[in-house]
Amino acid sequence: MIALEVQHLHKRYGHHVAVEDVSFTVEEGEIFGIIGPNGAGKTTTVECIAGLRTPDSGTISVLGLDPIKDRAEVREQLGVQLQESSFPDAIKVAEALELYSSFYRAPVDWRELMELLRLAEKRNTRYKALSGGQKQRLSIALALVGNPKVAILDELTTGLDPQARRDTWSLIERVRDTGVTILLVTHFMDEAKRLSDRIAVINGGRVAAVDTPEGLITQASAVQQVRFRVSQPLDKSVLTGLTEVTDVEITEGRWLVTGRGQLLSGIAGALARAQVVAEDLRVDQPNLDDAFLAFTGRAPESSEPVERKAD
Repeated sequence: MIALEVQHLHKRYGHHVAVEDVSFTVEEGEIFGIIGPNGAGKTTTVECIAGLRTPDSGTISVLGLDPIKDRAEVREQLGVQLQESSFPDAIKVAEALELYSSFYRAPVDWRELMELLRLAEKRNTRYKALSGGQKQRLSIALALVGNPKVAILDELTTGLDPQARRDTWSLIERVRDTGVTILLVTHFMDEAKRLSDRIAVINGGRVAAVDTPEGLITQASAVQQVRFRVSQPLDKSVLTGLTEVTDVEITEGRWLVTGRGQLLSGIAGALARAQVVAEDLRVDQPNLDDAFLAFTGRAPESSEPVERKAD
């Protein structure tokens, strides 16, 4: 069954069009990823789904409900962890969970949720004293305390160190195993590939592609890259003149040739005619970063999250 459906969503702020035409569906029990460059319309899309913003046109269905017309009922069915979340410094973990639990008709047992998210030992710790990883886990707990059937998680591991990110991934997989459908917005390609059953690439306010991670990579595999060093000086035009080659970069003596079709054989033939041997040759296998680049024309943000600790 379809848990979430977005059709021809459009949203502008003044003269700026944030979302031009976004459509996708999410199946029940699925982790559906959304990736795209900064400013592509990802956060505006999920804010419209959550009922936090009113679309200018298009339709949104969350479990058959309209987020604006059926706001109260959607609030009972949908949990949201937004990119920017903050709480009073003095509130304690248990106090926050008990307070949020009181907002819902049929919440989960917040004490069990606290155990699941490894926050029980911090139940009497004030928010300002929590580590970055603990704050993230509390944010997720508050999104789940209402016992939602659908959860939106927006950039949930930004700022976490690598171990904390992996711990959070395992947590999200356990949450999905309980039957919760998850809409995951992320700019980390390893996170999207690890967690997502399917991924929508949003670029310029439109959906550029929807597929499994492997499917997106396959679609992008038409673009190939070959790296090597040359045994003797070689004029760049020997390779740039090939029909298979779209770009040639030389950095500290190492050549990076990008192209399509029979790229490797074309390079080999050109080097043989020039009597040059390719040393330390490597053909790069495409990955989700390549798919992102192919569909958006930009590389994904590459900053590593190293600031917060897991405990």
